[in-house]
Amino acid sequence: MAADYPDIDIAPFIDHALLTPTATPEQVEQWCGQADRFNFASVCLYPTYVKQAAELLHGKKPKVCTVIGFPTGATTRLVKLYEAQEAVENGATELDVVINLGWLKSGNTNAVHEEIAEICEETGQLIKVILETSLLTDAEKKLAAEVAMDAGATFLKTNTGWNGGATVADVRLLKEVAKERIGIKASGGIRTLNQALDLILAGATRIGTSRGIDLIRQRDTLEKGE
Repeated sequence: MAADYPDIDIAPFIDHALLTPTATPEQVEQWCGQADRFNFASVCLYPTYVKQAAELLHGKKPKVCTVIGFPTGATTRLVKLYEAQEAVENGATELDVVINLGWLKSGNTNAVHEEIAEICEETGQLIKVILETSLLTDAEKKLAAEVAMDAGATFLKTNTGWNGGATVADVRLLKEVAKERIGIKASGGIRTLNQALDLILAGATRIGTSRGIDLIRQRDTLEKGE
């Protein structure tokens, strides 16, 4: 590991994301194989590929994660709930749910809370609530985090990656709000090992990235002293 960082095994932090609109079944098979080989925390895929991933990872350590209301969070409450329930029926055990940003910004936090709470209660799975921090003020980030935690979220997640990336400042803010009560997932624009390690040191307990293999290669290069 680089001299400036402690000896952190990056692999168990990684949610190995395949969220490009052009993702194919062949890529899903590749991502699942990589997640198993490198001991990643999960693969994160669109709902249409959950059943395939669940079959490929049956009896293996990586979890099957999918996205709900992705990437805008603007679908209706019932649509999000159905999407979440169907994903669980198909084998997903982790759900990354995008909040309704319009509701949050207009002050309708009760609706945000009810939507997240219903998904948590009806699915009984690990729920990561995507706050899309790049589009929020610090006050809105804190408010969204508190609402998500009160609704039963298991993780606070920074971004979808469609409107900006994770920052150390945002992870620190979420850590301050969470007070270690729930996990923090940093996601969006994470391409280098140093970025990932900085976010972990700031408080992230998961790293969402499509560059998981690149991070492992960078780690291996450092360990070899190349």
